[in-house]
Amino acid sequence: MDFINSQNLIYEYTVYNEEKGESQPFRALNGINLTVPEGQFIAVLGHNGSGKSTFAKHINALITPTDGVIYVNGMDTADESKLWDIRQSAGMVFQNPDNQIIATIVEEDVAFGPENLGIPSQEIRKRVDFALKTVSMEEFRRSAPSLLSGGQKQRIAIAGVLAMKPRCIVLDEPTAMLDPAGRREVIDTVMQLNRQEGITIVLITHYMEEAALADRVVVMEKGRIVMDDSPEKVFSQVEKMKSLHLDVPQATELMYALNKRGFNLNGNVLTIDEAVNELLSHGFKGDMNDIDLPRNEQHHKSGETIIEVRRLTHIYGKKSAFEKTALYNVNIKINKGEFIGLIGHTGSGKSTLIQHLNGLIKPDSGQVLVNGTDINAVRGSLKNLRQKVGLVFQYPEYQLFESTIYRDVAFGPKNMGLSEDEIDRRVRSALKLVGMGEEYYEKSPFELSGGQKRRVAIAGVLAMEPEVLILDEPAAGLDPYGRDEILSSIQSMHKKLGITVILVSHSMEDISRLADRILVMNRGSVDMFDTVKDVFKRSKHLNEIGLAAPQISVIMDKLCDKGIMLPCDVYTVDEAVDILSLILR
Repeated sequence: MDFINSQNLIYEYTVYNEEKGESQPFRALNGINLTVPEGQFIAVLGHNGSGKSTFAKHINALITPTDGVIYVNGMDTADESKLWDIRQSAGMVFQNPDNQIIATIVEEDVAFGPENLGIPSQEIRKRVDFALKTVSMEEFRRSAPSLLSGGQKQRIAIAGVLAMKPRCIVLDEPTAMLDPAGRREVIDTVMQLNRQEGITIVLITHYMEEAALADRVVVMEKGRIVMDDSPEKVFSQVEKMKSLHLDVPQATELMYALNKRGFNLNGNVLTIDEAVNELLSHGFKGDMNDIDLPRNEQHHKSGETIIEVRRLTHIYGKKSAFEKTALYNVNIKINKGEFIGLIGHTGSGKSTLIQHLNGLIKPDSGQVLVNGTDINAVRGSLKNLRQKVGLVFQYPEYQLFESTIYRDVAFGPKNMGLSEDEIDRRVRSALKLVGMGEEYYEKSPFELSGGQKRRVAIAGVLAMEPEVLILDEPAAGLDPYGRDEILSSIQSMHKKLGITVILVSHSMEDISRLADRILVMNRGSVDMFDTVKDVFKRSKHLNEIGLAAPQISVIMDKLCDKGIMLPCDVYTVDEAVDILSLILR
């Protein structure tokens, strides 16, 4: 039986075109024909604005078609009399669990859905027990959701949907804000629900490794379905995926790149283990001791210290029942011009640390020195500090508020009391650095794509000409194209200006490409602070503390474990291809 059946599904809404001064229709979905059998696990991919979330909302009847029809569990979503039956059949989990959790106790939150369906109290208790057990959160039933990690909160959100006993769960980027351990927790739960409970899963994601686990991958572009096949067949079309502004798993990309060098490897490889087995079956040259392997050596950039943290400790909720030590005895030195990658599991202290560097939080003990000055010791120094240390929060587009892009970027310099000529120079320079030309100056920031909005928000901080730029997950929730767009801007800006950059990210692949050194936080303390190679060669340790190394690092590490003589501190596809090309048969 088909659980979802859409026929020529069209959805339009009206947008205001500022240039033309009139409202115009925009077609978000343009003739979607899709059937999903009951019990199937499908992954939906597409760049931001391709129509993924719009289609997902139709499954849950949050919106209804402009034209065409969509049946969910045999019910027409446009039939208002079936609305609650549809939503009970198809539950929805959104990207940010904080937007879904409303109660102060976990079990009360899970019970909220069944209560609103009018389920008897005794049955609700059974459903809550079942849901919490299914997502392995029984021990937290009386905990406050606010004290849980991101992955745990998302599992509670899934439990809340499960308690309504749906036959289908739609998950709209449920792991976008989670660390690697949290992502594994959520995806393991989703796989279990599908394989053991037979629940139909529709997973929208920008993580190709997650999509590779599905039975089927559907790719959307401009409101249409442009690919619909098994993960192996979809991801083997590397060039087509790239043309759609999407990625493929690193294991697949490695096989593709090696085949371009003339090797005959299986292009349908999706996972780390598949890649390792394929390389081993292909075979390696017998004696590799004499081969001069290409290496991209990395060294710690020495220089003048710009930020020094000494014995920093911070405690939230001091002397209360919720007291928690967020940072403990943190000691670090960051040099001028460095690009620092900051990683750690959810709750490791990353965000607390960077807010100390900008003076938004004061330490309970210890010091933060910028250019040798204790930022909390000199009265009235914070205004000057924030001009030197710029902080761009996660989802920086929420910081945009002016009517035009030019005015938004000019806001900071204006508040610094600069002349009009100097403000103009800074605005133009900042927008140029993030790749936004003059044609954007008079546009509304709210007309832009997600990646463009973030570049404008970063330009607003750059216009204040800081010596240090701190970015908290600037690529979170963006598709691969938007992610590369924003990170390329940051990399280019770092090289041109020579300023110090601190990038917080849950993407090990992004950090590996950009950083000079990586600061690893674990449970409020510094776990490692070293070069990219020296951090990622400890992939097993990273896994133990809730993180992960790039797929390529793990592949090379596993080959080393199999006795293959090759460097084990490799973390990019390009370097792996250069090395493997020399030693494969």
